Amino acid sequence: MQAVSQGYRYIVRTAGVRSGNAAVEGTRIGVHDVIGLLQNGETVDSLRQNCFPQLTRAQIFECLAYYEDHRGEIDLLLARQMASAAE
Repeated sequence: MQAVSQGYRYIVRTAGVRSGNAAVEGTRIGVHDVIGLLQNGETVDSLRQNCFPQLTRAQIFECLAYYEDHRGEIDLLLARQMASAAE
């Protein structure tokens, strides 16, 4: 595993996991998965309860912090994901 930067405790990039995109360490949950659900109406608490009960609030908030610092990267991944779903 390779840490994305020293500024992120829970976010890593691992070759072969989620195409090397930023993900929550120890999971296959991409930062873009968390952000996409939050953008579609989930809250931090509902996301934990209904979607990813294995994530802590700190991990979810770190996904938000990563998104704020890498908005273009995550928005592109979300757009690609939406385009694939529409096909």
